[in-house]
Amino acid sequence: MHRGAARSERRRFTNPWLFPLEIGCYAGLFFGVIRWISYEMNFTRVLPGFLLDSFFSHDFLRSWWGISAGIACFIALSIVAALLYKVALGKFKGPWAGIFYGIGWWAVLFGLICPLLGMTPWMNKIGWNTIFTELSVMTVWGLFIGFSIAFEFTDEASREPMNA
Repeated sequence: MHRGAARSERRRFTNPWLFPLEIGCYAGLFFGVIRWISYEMNFTRVLPGFLLDSFFSHDFLRSWWGISAGIACFIALSIVAALLYKVALGKFKGPWAGIFYGIGWWAVLFGLICPLLGMTPWMNKIGWNTIFTELSVMTVWGLFIGFSIAFEFTDEASREPMNA
């Protein structure tokens, strides 16, 4: 048997803790930038660095450094969320667990924690555009995290066509 063929026949295993960390980094970067673009296009009134609102002034959070710090904080949140998903919901197949996971994060962040800590206004003061934009972004964020982990660690890959 040829040496290259033996290598290709070996099954590649994914580290169950590094993969969610990587997915969290990508999710945080991509959706952090999406949140920033949504803010700049006035789809949402919530600053990209809303998680840092208790620590920095709004003037700083509106600056380039504040936006960068906000995206970095969203990356950290996404890493934690991806690791929590792997631990709590990692055995679920398909996209639905991820969708509900994102909606749950949105409800906890924008409906409870952030308004209590003064990071965002309460839902009745925030506006419908902001509510729908943040709900949409967080839902797709949860879907990305959840389905990426489900696809990698369950037999979702077996549903792919043979030559794909």
